[in-house]
Amino acid sequence: MHRITVAATAVLALAACGQPVGKAPAGAPAATGGGAGVWAAGSSTVFPFATRVAENFARKTGQTAPRIESLGTGGGIKAFCAGPGDNAPDIANASRQMKASEFKACQANGVTDIVEIKIGYDGIVIATARDGGDFDVSVKDIYLGLAKEVPQGAGFAANPAKAWNEVSASLPKQRIQVYGPPPTSGTRDAFVELALNAGGEAIPFIKALKSSNEDEFKRVTGTVREDGAWIDSGENDNAIIQTLTRTPGSLGVFGYSFLEQNGDKVKAAKVAGVSPSLAAISDGSYPLSRSLYIYVKKASVGVKPGLKQFLEEFVSAAAVGKGGYLGERGLIPLPPEAAAAQKQAVMALTPMAAPAE
Repeated sequence: MHRITVAATAVLALAACGQPVGKAPAGAPAATGGGAGVWAAGSSTVFPFATRVAENFARKTGQTAPRIESLGTGGGIKAFCAGPGDNAPDIANASRQMKASEFKACQANGVTDIVEIKIGYDGIVIATARDGGDFDVSVKDIYLGLAKEVPQGAGFAANPAKAWNEVSASLPKQRIQVYGPPPTSGTRDAFVELALNAGGEAIPFIKALKSSNEDEFKRVTGTVREDGAWIDSGENDNAIIQTLTRTPGSLGVFGYSFLEQNGDKVKAAKVAGVSPSLAAISDGSYPLSRSLYIYVKKASVGVKPGLKQFLEEFVSAAAVGKGGYLGERGLIPLPPEAAAAQKQAVMALTPMAAPAE
């Protein structure tokens, strides 16, 4: 077996133990110093997939394993966009697409040719401990339970709900206490869009607001509670799972891959009557489904040894195909035609266009 760098081995060991990796101290830059090797940073959801690819890449090629850090999608893209060269990541791992504002920041800092690669699908799971109550929530229930402000009269007021049965009589009489990702996380961004925004739109009064004042719509449907009902829990999804097992009655929000790895400890809620599964996420019938991406600096290819081979490994059939080793960690593969298109994207390295505003 080929030798893997100490740094990469430490990253993998920390991930296995559920320890936070690559987390910058409060007030510090997202990450500093890249060294000469390939460096990827970003989504906690993509992190276990990227570490597995890095491990296999090193084993197959005998080259140094890329450095993989879990900073959250927002933190990873911010570090990626800081500039070219060794002091910023070569790859940003993301559980959502790059925003127009992030793309502009990259361009302003000299990161001008960015290649977008979709690696597969994932679902956002709402889960509780194995011995917790059973939940079947609608996106409307999620909005009414977790939004900071909810409709009252002709306007909005602070969310008064203390227990889930106050949101809907069909839900358990269980306090609203949800552990989830922080604002820097792509999982948080996707959860806001797929659950809170969509849940708000299920209420006619708020749906009309979207047409008349989209900024206000985003504010009232995109701001989670700050009264203890929602608890930001960092970028380490394994820590959320550990919290659920120690905190009876609590719920957690994280990526499907972590449910797959911890099915003996936690169970998922249904959303609109649908349980998260490989089939339901890949066909879109599970309402909280999303795509996963990596963003690559074209300028680093040919400069950072092994970067192109690492990308080729990431989109190989062995990794992301049906029955591939990333499926063992919960990644849901793209359809064959889409997978072939992403392999071609790695070969061509065509820079992406600016995202829509």
